[in-house]
Amino acid sequence: MPILNEAGHVADAVLSVLEQRYEGPKEVVLALGPSTDGTNEIVEELKRREQRIKAVDSPTGRTPSGLNLAIEASQYPIVVRVDAHTELEPDYTAKGVEALLRTGAADVGGLMDAKGRSPFQRAVASAYHSPLGLGGAAYHSGAPEGPAESAYLGVFRREALAAVGGYDETFWRGQDWDLCLRLREAGFAVWFDPRLRVTYWPRADWDKLVRQFYAAGIWRAELARRHRSGKSIRHFIPPLLVGGLATGAAAAIASFSGSTHNWPAWLKSAASAASLFPVLYGAGVVGASATMRGDLGPAERVRLLAVLPSIHISWGLGYLRGRLFGAAGTVDTSRRKS
Repeated sequence: MPILNEAGHVADAVLSVLEQRYEGPKEVVLALGPSTDGTNEIVEELKRREQRIKAVDSPTGRTPSGLNLAIEASQYPIVVRVDAHTELEPDYTAKGVEALLRTGAADVGGLMDAKGRSPFQRAVASAYHSPLGLGGAAYHSGAPEGPAESAYLGVFRREALAAVGGYDETFWRGQDWDLCLRLREAGFAVWFDPRLRVTYWPRADWDKLVRQFYAAGIWRAELARRHRSGKSIRHFIPPLLVGGLATGAAAAIASFSGSTHNWPAWLKSAASAASLFPVLYGAGVVGASATMRGDLGPAERVRLLAVLPSIHISWGLGYLRGRLFGAAGTVDTSRRKS
């Protein structure tokens, strides 16, 4: 488990690992980044209570390097990746190991079950589950059991991780997808099993949500730059949305200011049509917020009016930035202490 500034989540995350109903021996290896919110002090207290917890220093605090350090310090033939923003269901490990042995796969992943405590966080969680929010990846919205392109978190065979050199530490984000691609290219199988459910706590305020998805868009674009197979049609929808909104806003300003007076008729028509796009998108957001599935009350649905465009636009802007300039040096600042 790589950890950086997770004082509000780390104890529950570690406890969910220790309470796994799994017959075999297990340990918890924590890669501690340079936290500034008291996270490492909480971990020290957990270590005093539980001998199965060990910690390694992760000087950069970056996820892939922390994962590699933790894996190197671990001892067992099966490696379960856990995130400090998650809580495992009690049978997660047992089901994951069973699927690993039954299928012969190198990596098994399951469902990211996003949940929230506040109305805003619950709105974000519902966006995670919906194709109208994050685009409908199998580990968000579910799919039948079977081979997968990527896996959320993952239950791994150690020898498979070693065979492909572990996580690529140049991918500060998106390292899971890159690892799964290299596993598949090396002849290993990646497997999705919906029985494996992980509670995930998304960002709980608007500023961190925007920063998270802006960085996610940049690193998704970096994956597309480096890997020919790192592209999907759904990844182009948010940047096209950003382009459409910008064009529509510019066309509307030009029309209302009278700048189109001397334009050719066809260009005026095009500008008029383009100016409708932001209105149509806004209407779509309202409709999606009103009809989104889930146990959502008025407070959550109102917040979805901000959550959905925040996810779409920040990810789209990040993707455009990443495609143009790459992701070198881009940090997900949503993980920093506010």
